[in-house]
Amino acid sequence: MKYLLLIILGLSCIQPVEAQADFCSIRNSSFNTGESITLKVFYNLGKMYVGAGEATFNVGLERFANRDVYHVVGDGKTYRAYDWIFKVRDKYESYIDTATLQPLKFIRNVNEGGYKIYNNVIFNQAGHQAISTNGTFTVPPCVQDVISAIYYARNIDFNKYNSGDKIPFAMFLDDQVYNIYIRYMGKEEINTKFGKFRAIKFKPLLIKGTIFEGGEKMTVWVSDDANKVPLRIESPISVGNIVVDMVNYSNLRYPFTSLLSKK
Repeated sequence: MKYLLLIILGLSCIQPVEAQADFCSIRNSSFNTGESITLKVFYNLGKMYVGAGEATFNVGLERFANRDVYHVVGDGKTYRAYDWIFKVRDKYESYIDTATLQPLKFIRNVNEGGYKIYNNVIFNQAGHQAISTNGTFTVPPCVQDVISAIYYARNIDFNKYNSGDKIPFAMFLDDQVYNIYIRYMGKEEINTKFGKFRAIKFKPLLIKGTIFEGGEKMTVWVSDDANKVPLRIESPISVGNIVVDMVNYSNLRYPFTSLLSKK
């Protein structure tokens, strides 16, 4: 289960630069300080899906660079029963300006099978720079990091789009700018390990690599309510298929009205 947390995020796309101006003024209307969401990764073994790991995302409120910021921490890990195969202990942190939903600081601290990466990034959004552990890089306006991108995307008004529309934005990861997009696929009801939901469906375009197949083969569902909580991710990978389900939550900003029935 290498790159456990990135699998859950579902953001590994590379596309030509597209305009970002429409998204520079987005405001938070979907999540609150104190929110916690846990997602579980199920790996396909023949006709069975076996739980292999999980990730938890927690939102706090702090001060950074004389601004109020959401301090979002994402912790991903394999279960101990799978550690002997490939042990994952990943931690991602983002300090997101509460006024603009743009990241001011990003920390990536991962240990995947003994391979360790640490990167600390400070964003100068006004100067279009990302100052990382490895140097200074030019970035486009309103650039996101891999964590802030999730919370940014939760505030997109999908009612403004038609099924098939692409929604682009820029992300900085591993000292590179990735201009990614998601394709809105409409709305539907979905059954998950937690229960049955009304959901918003979209597909990120993935570039073929060591884990994912290329194309729009990953599918993501988020709750069709004001919270827009990630509910399920399905994707083929190089050695099978995965399903990622939301299995626990607390302190949502609004009532979970998209939950039709709980298992």
